[in-house]
Amino acid sequence: GHGVVPGTVCSVEGVLDMGYVLAGEKVTSTVKIQNPSSLTLPYSIQLDSLSPTRDRDRQKIPAFLTPSVQRTEIVGTQNYSGLSVFSVFPTQGEIEAGKSQEFVVTFSPDHESLYYSDRLRVVLFGKQTAHAMQLKGAARDRPVFVEGGVPLDVPVESLAVTAPVAPQRALPGERQGPQRSLLLLLEHVAGGGPAERARAELRVGALRPRQPAAKAVQWRLDNGPALQRAGIALDGAAGALERGHERRVRVSWAPPAALQVSDPPILTALLTLEGDVTERYRILFMTRVVSA
Repeated sequence: GHGVVPGTVCSVEGVLDMGYVLAGEKVTSTVKIQNPSSLTLPYSIQLDSLSPTRDRDRQKIPAFLTPSVQRTEIVGTQNYSGLSVFSVFPTQGEIEAGKSQEFVVTFSPDHESLYYSDRLRVVLFGKQTAHAMQLKGAARDRPVFVEGGVPLDVPVESLAVTAPVAPQRALPGERQGPQRSLLLLLEHVAGGGPAERARAELRVGALRPRQPAAKAVQWRLDNGPALQRAGIALDGAAGALERGHERRVRVSWAPPAALQVSDPPILTALLTLEGDVTERYRILFMTRVVSA
């Protein structure tokens, strides 16, 4: 007889990021599995969120409270409706020798969250996990997003009913309204060679609209003169953004000569996005000098 190893090749390895989508809508992506072996391979697709042992596996300290580098759980935010936020078709079948099979992964969130996640497993012969990939996605109620910097929130969603948060006190020249905060950490390495500017970036995006006639998004980052005096340079601090695209705002910093290293400044700027709706983000710039 001949022993044959049932090897497969997957078009996605590691993470399948579905990106941003408007809450209540859906997006699909295709994963392809090839069977280069000489055997017909029976397969099944499994999601960790549908595992019968999920409740038992969750009886542990959340990942964001442990010293692990992993910030979120493998199975993250799920739909309020009880339906899986990620679904796959087909879920079982056979891949003939030398053939391939395509799977359609659908991401359909029903509310806003940045931490939708799950894990998909391709299981052969009912017991051998041939491939495992993390599924990720984010949903917004409004058709724009900004991301980057150091996370300031907790990546676990509470189902408790909470009172609305009072609006933050406005900065000079700032209009009132709901805001999110993002922290950019700029670390300048001193000594050990030629000094390089500390760098960070923000990603500004506009989602594809429900209505084709949606306006383009304009963005601007205010408080430029104060940032320049502190040695912070901006590339892409203002511009226009077509729907379905994204741009990067690059930030760099070199400490000015009069910097007091013992008391590094924390500066604040207001990032405004205007389109069909207007959103404002409070950007915090934390600068510090570290030794090489």
